[in-house]
Amino acid sequence: MPTPSPADLRAFVRRHTRLAAVPGIPGVRLHLAHDVARVSRAASVELGLADADLPYWAFAWAGGLAIARHLLDHPSEVAGRTVVDVATGSGLCAIAASRAGAASVHAFDVDPLSRAAVEVNARANGVRVGFRLRDPLDEPPPPCDVLLAGDVLYQQAMAARILPWLQRAAERGTRVLLGDPGRTYLPPGLEPVATYRVHTSLELEDADEKASTVFTIPASRTGPPAEPGALRAGGARARVSEDAEGAS
Repeated sequence: MPTPSPADLRAFVRRHTRLAAVPGIPGVRLHLAHDVARVSRAASVELGLADADLPYWAFAWAGGLAIARHLLDHPSEVAGRTVVDVATGSGLCAIAASRAGAASVHAFDVDPLSRAAVEVNARANGVRVGFRLRDPLDEPPPPCDVLLAGDVLYQQAMAARILPWLQRAAERGTRVLLGDPGRTYLPPGLEPVATYRVHTSLELEDADEKASTVFTIPASRTGPPAEPGALRAGGARARVSEDAEGAS
């Protein structure tokens, strides 16, 4: 089966999603799907894979929603700075950073459909986001002022790889912002910045509204990150913004 062209993949994203405003994230629109299983099956066929990854690019996840809202509420986090968004999915965090005035934004993901989604979503929002189709976790963290990681602790293996990588970035002086709604593999020791109530989807979560926290890893923190899973859902404490809302 021929490899789909970038244009084919962009057409696939448009065909299997609907461009919609993201409630609680003012001015941001994304191409979003509503049926995980259906889009996953279609993606497997499009990419010629027996079993494609979940279509992370087709949904706005709770951790990413919290980061996006935080950046739009506090644009000084990224204004005039270089930003990298890892495991970008739909590009929500990268788009929010660009809208908040970042000097440059680059997104990483391993899924070619994520690249297509970021391209169509960036265009829909009138912003520019660079994209690199590769896994950066086997390399040193890229030089940047701010590193975004929205909802990346969904699996133990992923958490075990990305937490030390984010720690190395923080030790180099990068401000790391990690968004998470209390996944099983969220470790203790992170510094909460703010918590937002976000609307999600029962396709993705066990409730249609969740509290999702933005954390940072202080540059002064010493020692390796704690073992993933040491902190369970609901164990993190942070300031809750009562009027903050997100969307699926």
